[in-house]
Amino acid sequence: MTPCTLTALSDLATLDVDTIIDVRAPSEFAEDHLPGAINLPVLSDAERAEVGTIYKQVSPFDARKIGGALVAQNTAQHLQTALSGKDGSWQPLVYCWRGGQRSGAFSTILDQVGWRVQLLQGGYRSYRRLVVAALYDTPMPHRLMLIEGGTGTAKTRLLHHLRDAGAQVLDLEGLAQHRGSLFGAMEGGQPHQKMFESRLAQALTPLDPAQITWVEAESSKIGGITLPPALWAAMIAAPRVEISALLAERAHFLCRAYDDLTADPAMLEECIDRLRPYHSAETIAAWQTQARAGDWAPLAEGLIGQHYDPRYAKTASRNPAPLVQLALSDLNDSTLAQTAAALHARFNASE
Repeated sequence: MTPCTLTALSDLATLDVDTIIDVRAPSEFAEDHLPGAINLPVLSDAERAEVGTIYKQVSPFDARKIGGALVAQNTAQHLQTALSGKDGSWQPLVYCWRGGQRSGAFSTILDQVGWRVQLLQGGYRSYRRLVVAALYDTPMPHRLMLIEGGTGTAKTRLLHHLRDAGAQVLDLEGLAQHRGSLFGAMEGGQPHQKMFESRLAQALTPLDPAQITWVEAESSKIGGITLPPALWAAMIAAPRVEISALLAERAHFLCRAYDDLTADPAMLEECIDRLRPYHSAETIAAWQTQARAGDWAPLAEGLIGQHYDPRYAKTASRNPAPLVQLALSDLNDSTLAQTAAALHARFNASE
């Protein structure tokens, strides 16, 4: 069994292992884990709670004895199922919360089988410290360029075209699994805050700080996710490119981009209902009538013009003037691709 120490997040890309195994309970794994790890828990959530209760209420010795038996049983189950097809050349990296008894016991059994096992020193906690250091304790070194514009100006789609054009991009809405508005929920829901931060740190690590990284302008929260302070500070200070388009084009784009909501009018009505604190009952009723009738374009125009644009104008008035303002004739993919290529060429050349 070989100890493994992470000194930087970039170390994850150079690990000489075949599989990263998180032996913590499923709820711990769901909250966050090392990128690419699989979960082979040596204690279930219920078993972990039971052992913890025995430790506090009976004795540490009894807890370790009962816990040891459960770990052995669960490890045997993993050997007979998930690990049954691994040959002698397979090399795993194993960790638990702090590199203690759970990962130690599991690794010892795997080592005795004959596999070359690496054990993460400090466990998940050592990895989490690196994430926190990158996102909370030190300023971001990356050169950000923000894409801003009113709702429906295809900012996320433009960001994807920038990526396709060869630019560095950071897709925060993709990482947060949310489109950043009251109507922005995605299937599957959002990750835990810690999981988002892991995804964010993983996305940032390979980016070249000397090159521009394009980011969509967001508020400090995307759905239920809060942007870490280092990133938020960098976004506030970043130069901006502002995208605009005619209201009809924006409404048409939203109808395409939010086809999951147009396919579910009842859900759309629920989303509209959450706007009651900001609009009259008559306005809400009119929008919900349009949703029931499938009048998507007029509904989108109303939401943009009456709800989102006034709020965007208020926020934009507090920001520095954009570096570039682009008025697009339409928001089709061909136009967005051309715009992305031109932006990448322009700012790449100026570096």
